[in-house]
Amino acid sequence: MVHANAPLSERGRLRLARLIVEQGWSVSQAAARFQVSWPTANRWAARYRAEGAAGMVDRSSRPHHSPNATPTPVVRRIVSLRWRRRFGPVVLAGYVGVAPSTVHRVLTRCRINRLSHIDRATGEPVRRYEHSRPGDLLHVDVKKLGNIPDGGGWRFVGRVQGDRNRAKTPGKPRNRHYNPKIGTAFVHTVLDDHSRVAYAEIHDDETAATAITVLRNAVDWFDARGVTVRRVLSDNGSAYRSNAWRDACHELGISPKRTRPYRPQTNGKIERFHRTLADGWAFRELYLSETQRREALPGWLHEYNHHRPHTAIGRQAPITRLTNVSGHYT
Repeated sequence: MVHANAPLSERGRLRLARLIVEQGWSVSQAAARFQVSWPTANRWAARYRAEGAAGMVDRSSRPHHSPNATPTPVVRRIVSLRWRRRFGPVVLAGYVGVAPSTVHRVLTRCRINRLSHIDRATGEPVRRYEHSRPGDLLHVDVKKLGNIPDGGGWRFVGRVQGDRNRAKTPGKPRNRHYNPKIGTAFVHTVLDDHSRVAYAEIHDDETAATAITVLRNAVDWFDARGVTVRRVLSDNGSAYRSNAWRDACHELGISPKRTRPYRPQTNGKIERFHRTLADGWAFRELYLSETQRREALPGWLHEYNHHRPHTAIGRQAPITRLTNVSGHYT
């Protein structure tokens, strides 16, 4: 496509070159005739001599050599991690050892710079809020995950092999169709609103007694890190609507809050954390048993809290926002 301000189109270049090469015009005369510079006229004439009419078309401005281009293995690793883990440019940069801007250019060039291109898009407008101090508000919720049969689940081994693994898993009760009941893992999660530091436990139910136990353990865990919990925000699940939950919160000196019904966006920070939890831990790799997956949770939580850059808090690890943690004073 000819530049908007270019004095010569492809047809005009051909006429210019033919005047010089075939009709014997001087380069100066032809340049004056077409109102271009002497080097321009000479360049098109030389290209016409070498290539004929085919040489009058536009050529790519891309350089023949790019010594500073991102190496192909690095590009492949960026794309692979983007597809498998759905990391953003900041986290990807930490994995591959290049600048986040370089990662973003690679993602844009490969047309996977937006998660909506490879993942679901909510279409909801973003409304952000953040409490000013750690402990001012804890988000609590439960993430339900199907237990993994021995040998691996269907997400990695396929439906057919997954059903076989379910049938071979020992010690499981059967339903009325004599299919094994693998059960559900209830991941009780607690997230600090200010720092995004996370705490989680896996249980076999989501009763009020279990939720209260997790809350007590989380309060002790945060207290050991110098954080005093003041409020807790939950959804309207039965465990959080119970009198036992209310009484436990008052006993701990915590104000219990609940979201508006059918409005999970209010508790959006922990909902987004659940997505990170699923991508980074629950469905990250092939686990050969439920025990193996549960044993991997503490290691992933440590990576999330201490090493994983969080874009919502200035690309820092969540633990850096806890002012009383050793080595992280503000």
